[in-house]
Order: sequence, then C-alpha cells, then structure tokens
Amino acid sequence: MKLSLAIVALALAIPTASYAQDSTAVSNGEYPNTFSSGSANVSPFTNSSKRFNDWSISIGAGTPLIQSADLTSIKNGNGKNLFGYSAYISIDKAITHAFGLKLQYDRGETRQGWFNTKDAVPTNVSASEQVAGRTQYDAISLLGDVNFSNLFRRVDNHSTYRWALHGYAGVGTLAYRAYQKNLAGQSLVTEVKPFKLGSLFGQAGAGVKFKVNKRIDIEGRVMYVITGDDSFDGGGEQYSAINQREENTSDNFVNATLGISLKLGKHESHLMWHDPLQEIYYKLDVLANKNQDIEVCKKGDADNDGVCDDWDRQLDTPAGARVDGAGVALDTDLDGVIDLYDKCVTVPGPVENNGCPTVTPGIVKEDERTLEGIEFDFDSDRILPSNTPILNNAVNYINTSNGSYNVIGATDAKGTEVYNQKLSERRANSVKNYLIKNGVDSSKLNAVGKGKKDLKYPECDPTSKCPEWKNRANRRVYFEAK
Repeated sequence: MKLSLAIVALALAIPTASYAQDSTAVSNGEYPNTFSSGSANVSPFTNSSKRFNDWSISIGAGTPLIQSADLTSIKNGNGKNLFGYSAYISIDKAITHAFGLKLQYDRGETRQGWFNTKDAVPTNVSASEQVAGRTQYDAISLLGDVNFSNLFRRVDNHSTYRWALHGYAGVGTLAYRAYQKNLAGQSLVTEVKPFKLGSLFGQAGAGVKFKVNKRIDIEGRVMYVITGDDSFDGGGEQYSAINQREENTSDNFVNATLGISLKLGKHESHLMWHDPLQEIYYKLDVLANKNQDIEVCKKGDADNDGVCDDWDRQLDTPAGARVDGAGVALDTDLDGVIDLYDKCVTVPGPVENNGCPTVTPGIVKEDERTLEGIEFDFDSDRILPSNTPILNNAVNYINTSNGSYNVIGATDAKGTEVYNQKLSERRANSVKNYLIKNGVDSSKLNAVGKGKKDLKYPECDPTSKCPEWKNRANRRVYFEAK
C-alpha cells in the first residue's frame, strides 16, 4: 500500500473513531437494526460523556520577597534577605488541554527593612535605618493557566510526558495589615480591606509541573505580584524620601512556592496532560518507514466494510451496508432499521414495516418478545441521549401491543452482587419511569433487576477479560413480554 494512501486513510479514520468513541455495537438477530447494530448509540461528544478529568485542587507554600518598595526584603541595608512565608489553595478547571482557570486564595507575611522585626532595633545605624516592616496579607484572585508544553511541545513518543511548563496571569482583591517597628516600638501603619477599589492587584508568573501519577502533580512556581499600593511595605510616607525612585510607586514582591495538585474525577487521565496529536504522530511515525510494507489492518477486515477489525465495533456488518468510522451500520433516520434494509431511509418507521411509517399501528407478533440496545455508563442509571430514539420506539411498540412487559435491568461483572442488584433495579426503574412519562400505561410495565447474573456476554467475568464495548453491552436494560 502506498504511504500517501495510508496517511489519508489514517487521517480520515482517527477523527471519525474519536467521534464515535462511546458507541457500542451489539448484534444478535437475523434482521439488523439499531436495537442491535448500534447506530442509535452513536452520539456526539458532550461534557457528560467526556473522557478526561478536568477539575483539580492545588495547595502550596513558600516565601515572598519584596523587591520594589521603600523597605525591601531582598538585600536590605545589612546586605541580607528577609524571608516571610506564604501559602495558597486553589480550585482549578481545565477548559482545553492547553488552557484553564484557577480560583486562588493566598495568605502570607512579608518582612522588610533594615532588620528583621523579630530582632531588636539596632542603635549603631542612622535614624533613617532604624526601621523594619512586616505585612500580613490575604488575597483572592482569578488566574488564567496556559500549558505552554501542550502548545509548543514536539511529540516524539520517545519519552514519557511527565514535565510541563505553565504560565499564569490574573487579577484579584488584596487585603493587608502593614506594621512598622522602630525605636518607639511596633505599630500598625496601614490597613486595607478586601473588595475595595484600592484593593485590586495583579500577578503573573510561571511554574514547572511534574506528573507523579494519574492523581498527583507537584509544582514549583514563581509569581510576581503587583500590589498597586505604595504603603504595602509598611514604610509609611515619612520613609518615601529614603528611595525617591519608589515614591508613589507600587510595592511589588516575588512569591516562590512549592505545591501539590490533586486531580479529581473517575477518568484515567487529566485533560491538561492529554496530547491530542500523540496518537496521530505515532501512527505517522510508523508509516514513515518506507522500507517496509505497512499492514494497516493487523487483524484484517472480516466484514469488508473498510474499517479494520482493530477499530470495528460491529464485526458482522451486512455486505453492502454503509458504515461510520467505527464500522457501525448507518441508520440515517434512527428508526431502528439500518439504511441497507430501510425502505424509507429519511423517514422513521417501525421495524416490522421495513422502516416506513404506517397509517394504522401494526400488531406485535407473538415471537417478537425482546427489544435491546439500551445501555448505560459505568456505575450509572442515567438515561443517555443515545437511548432516547430506542425508548421512543419502545413506547410505540408497547402501546400497540396487547400484552405487558418486564423491564429488566442488568450490570457488568464488576462489583459485588448486592451492589449490582440494587444498581440493576435502579436502571430498570429509570427506564420504566421514562416510558410512563412518555405515555405508556404503568399497568403494562414491571421493573425487574437481575444484577450481574444476567450477562449478555458471560465470558466477561471478570471484566478484564473483555474489551470495553462488551462490558458496556452487559450494562443494559431490555424488555421481555410476560
């Protein structure tokens, strides 16, 4: 196969497969339809079906050093640095793999002047040097978080992606109490309350993160804080003459911290550590070896639908059926009949009428006793948007029949029998309530939970023995006529 043709096929296949990442194919009958083929289960990516964690909590501590003020922490009059302390906690939300937001609270204390406020006032220096400052501050800010590593990193696939460079910038409100110490003692010279016009401040900086595991990151961060206030250092107006360059100028400080982030959520990976191009680069890397004949489909294409068995969610697509990128037969009108067998491709109709609408509802045949295709996310009884076409067809199906039905809930093999029994009952009742809400007579329905004793694929016990699509097929609700 020519390299150019392989690259085109790969470029077309990967986005389509990503779109249908949560689709599931279940084939069980001689007449393929969306209850079995899975087309009705293909839904666009939404926040509820997201594949990555995007929330985290961060905490850290460090030391702030006033760099620009009348009284500074860095190289004071005695040639020493005066260290304070700082701490922060933030709630972090990743918007994309390269940008997020942080709501952060900072608390700390700076120390500045010609001696440490814990020391005695020196008497062997001039009067202008017999002063020290100490400032206690609290701040709340909203920060933008740019992941430069995901913006500019070259994907080579030869090293583990565990380091990332982040840039931060934002604004907030700053409250502080500035104390001054001299021969007369220590006193409060300036106090600023939060959420006032004069309490606005800004900060910007950078941090280097290291991914310890899927839950924990550690980060070293340096931020430059612009207080917007000439009184933050505790020097007071009478000391502005000491350094005329700083008169009526914002007192600014550098804050260096070391922190830890806890990533929240049920997924394996966090969005900020996701590289959407890595898989594509890897496959193109393989295809770039022109000295080899590339076998694109390692496991072949059993049903000849153009989708390799490695990625095919429906391995027995009927010959001639059009499929999506996941190899699932298309059903344009989502009526339960795939396009190959649908006599009215763009107009919904019942299965028994070859996908065409009927004027008079048909009679349910005695041998049509089971409807399938209603599947659930792991440990959830929430009805997915992809289930609604099936359930709406089930409303018509049940209302046109004369019998009553058991709504049977089931789970996969993961978890205890007691928990799965209760989960299966919740799934059955969730579907029952949906049908009643949409017009089905409650007397026709009876909710039954079978837990993990009713696996569609019994070989999936334990779940590690099967691919995810089979375990998903076991997490289901189906109907049986009484």
